[in-house]
Amino acid sequence: METMRMPDAQQAGSLLPQPSTSQLSTKVPNGRGARIRPQATRGLLRQRSIRAVVEPPVLPFEKDAEHLSQWRPESWRQLKAYQQPNYRDEKKLRDAVETITRMPPLVFAGECRNLQSRLAKCAAGEAFLLQGGDCAESFSQFSANRIRDSFRVMLQMAVVAMFGGGVPVVKIGRMAGQFAKPRSADLETIDGMELPSYRGDIINGAEFTESARVPDPQRLVQAYNQSASTLNLLRGFSTGGYAGLQRVMQWNLEFMGKSDEGQAYMDLAKRVEEAIQFMEACGLENDTPMMTETEFYVSHECLLLDYEQALTREDSTTGLWYDCSGHFLWCGERTRQLDAAHVEFMRGIANPIGVKVSDKMDASQLVSLIAALNPENTPGRLAVIIRMGAGKLRENMPRLVEAVESAGQTVTWVCDPMHGNTESVAGYKTRRYERIRQEVEAFFDVHEQLGTVPGGLHLEMTGDDVTECLGGGSSILEADLNSRYHTHCDPRLNAEQALEMAFYVASRLRQRKDRMSAQGAAKPSSPVFM
Repeated sequence: METMRMPDAQQAGSLLPQPSTSQLSTKVPNGRGARIRPQATRGLLRQRSIRAVVEPPVLPFEKDAEHLSQWRPESWRQLKAYQQPNYRDEKKLRDAVETITRMPPLVFAGECRNLQSRLAKCAAGEAFLLQGGDCAESFSQFSANRIRDSFRVMLQMAVVAMFGGGVPVVKIGRMAGQFAKPRSADLETIDGMELPSYRGDIINGAEFTESARVPDPQRLVQAYNQSASTLNLLRGFSTGGYAGLQRVMQWNLEFMGKSDEGQAYMDLAKRVEEAIQFMEACGLENDTPMMTETEFYVSHECLLLDYEQALTREDSTTGLWYDCSGHFLWCGERTRQLDAAHVEFMRGIANPIGVKVSDKMDASQLVSLIAALNPENTPGRLAVIIRMGAGKLRENMPRLVEAVESAGQTVTWVCDPMHGNTESVAGYKTRRYERIRQEVEAFFDVHEQLGTVPGGLHLEMTGDDVTECLGGGSSILEADLNSRYHTHCDPRLNAEQALEMAFYVASRLRQRKDRMSAQGAAKPSSPVFM
């Protein structure tokens, strides 16, 4: 049985900080060359096996791949870059970028390749992705306890989904880099005063003052340093015994002790503990890495391109370029234009990547975008993260899935039920748990109807006892919003609501597993990983 651990530097090849300096123009692929099959009907899709066996290559592409002929880490500069700050002092920006360029990588190429193989399992239905964390990390709220609590609730959710759903779980945190936020407008007006919008602590301050809202390049360096500290702590938690299965009863957060979700978790944890005791009685040693360690990756939106380029390094073992700011990066709804800078940058880095897609996406455009970002059609290379809103997903997602299936493209389908369900209540930006759950339910239903694979879940959540999203088992009311509303940007599920969602996801994964067994599908060959 293969054991999964928190990745370490020994898995990686040597990564040399060799950012390029030449300026090259390039054209973004338009999707030609994708394998197009006749349009499949939904009935035909239903008849397909819901589990595809894949053996992903180690690399997403080779260093001499055709699509890299005109790509360099800085070739994005020849195209329009959306959602970038307007720095007043270019010299300070250059100094900050050069400082980060000299810094060590935050993650390693071998870790990214390992994650790609795990995500390929998610695409095939042999594992499930759980991705979650803060809407936006902040400098002022940075603490070891907050990192620990978010990590702990992710462990809880993974155990619920894995034990209850019967599938391995890949854990990715929105941590150690999730600082920058896209905005719908460059300027914000309050009481007649107009200032630049807050774009995340990596760019400017949240305080509504003229000095705070000026983009400050030195914040790039501070974000790098905080990310390095966060990763150091996460590696310690993952490999130092804290994440060991023997501690499953101790992961419950104190404020959840008397809640229904907290009690349900403790009941499940008791069953896990009994299973471990049985396995130990059968001769399983409890000090093996499988029992004492876990694997945990980090991710963020690839938004601030100066920062991303500064951490893009050439891997000396493969000749490929990896963005070493995080294991997994995604392109947002506002920056996924085929002929713009973000897609240009992301098509050349070898990390596993994602792209967020709303109901506005045209099916043919999605096929072209996938062809540009995953030209070799490598399993685990690309995740399509659906963010539509509960009312729109059932209507719009099937046409996208059918188009991708008809083109013969392999992606990991992931549900982001947060961003399409935001509303304003009593002056607070919030989300209703019931609407979030309805979108997750619709996501699973559509895949069941089409015979395709629900690969993962992407949540904005926290281990803190906040009151930012309405409803759920914690029964947060409109009057409760001002009690513990701490987010710097968008509302997050609290630990109780997040755990409630994990139990629902586990039930759907179990249903899918039972349905596959009833249809006579072969058992997955995936490793068991924690």
